[in-house]
Amino acid sequence: MENTPQTQTLRLASPVYDSFRVRAIAGMFDAPIEAKTEKIVTFETPPSLDENWRIGLIVGPSGSGKSSVAETIYASEIFRGADWATDKATIDNFGERPTQEIVRMLTTVGFGSPPSWAQPFATLSNGEKFRCELARALLDSPSELVVFDEFTSVVDRTVAKTASAAIADGIRKNFVQKRFVALSCHYDVVDWLEPDWVLDMATGKLTRRRLRRPRVKLEILRGDKKDWPRFAKHHYLSGSLHPSAQCYLAFWDETPVAFCATLPIFGSTGRRRVTRLVVLPDYQGLGIGTAFIETLGDLYRDRSFRFSITSSHPSIINHCKRSSYWRAVSLSKFGRHSKVDGARRTGSSLGRAVVSFEYLGRDRSITAAR
Repeated sequence: MENTPQTQTLRLASPVYDSFRVRAIAGMFDAPIEAKTEKIVTFETPPSLDENWRIGLIVGPSGSGKSSVAETIYASEIFRGADWATDKATIDNFGERPTQEIVRMLTTVGFGSPPSWAQPFATLSNGEKFRCELARALLDSPSELVVFDEFTSVVDRTVAKTASAAIADGIRKNFVQKRFVALSCHYDVVDWLEPDWVLDMATGKLTRRRLRRPRVKLEILRGDKKDWPRFAKHHYLSGSLHPSAQCYLAFWDETPVAFCATLPIFGSTGRRRVTRLVVLPDYQGLGIGTAFIETLGDLYRDRSFRFSITSSHPSIINHCKRSSYWRAVSLSKFGRHSKVDGARRTGSSLGRAVVSFEYLGRDRSITAAR
């Protein structure tokens, strides 16, 4: 049974300093100078940690008291920001913890671009920096609860939605074994974060709910090699494409957000494999990449082709291992030497584990344009 929320009141006071300019302003606007200003904030108390919830959201306009409420209830769990060295790669700023643990968290929060991991934090985009801060908050916290102030305040609203969805998925699927409370002045994250409760500081009211996330509708179209440069810098392998590659683009709201290229498997009739798959950083964390290749897999299966992917990227491997739509067909823990594939030599994966999966088919939930 849910507990009835209790009401709390905070008195927020700040001093007013007496100076020539302050008195001048007071005279201009006929505003009395007082020893202090005071604001009273009344709100319903969020659920305690004894209750069954994973994600909470405190939302409201600037100045509505979100941070003060968080300081009152969660002072020791609030993430205060991280220090980022200017002379290190971003991935080297996560302390002595295992690299696999760091990579797992970065991909969980929707930052799945290895080339960017190798860059200094200062050179990343605002969206990438925000996801890195999320990863640090979740990894560095010794508590079961992480409270993140100014959630999505510094990023555009597309990144706000995709990052919210990514962290929600990570927590719901237990990739992140934490509880998470976000503080935000943006109401557009509510549907994408899918919180178990929302405290709206505009009214002080607590709502226990979990809204269903909006569906991401993709349109899949045939692309061309001229589309590749936009995506190439975000791929962890060679930027070149094989001459016989078939290219595809995934569009969300008429914006190209992902690229995939496939190749025939040399020496095998009726088989194709993914050779390049890239989702632009701002759109990572929603499952667009896996939905994209599974849609292509259905298209190829309709044409009697077998379809596969070989990858070392943890998000692809984890998805395919969990999914009944794929089966693992080979594993190389230490990678493979380069080889000649058709008319060109493919890149080497030596030194990194790679797994190959064959696509078995799935429900048709996305309409693709041929």
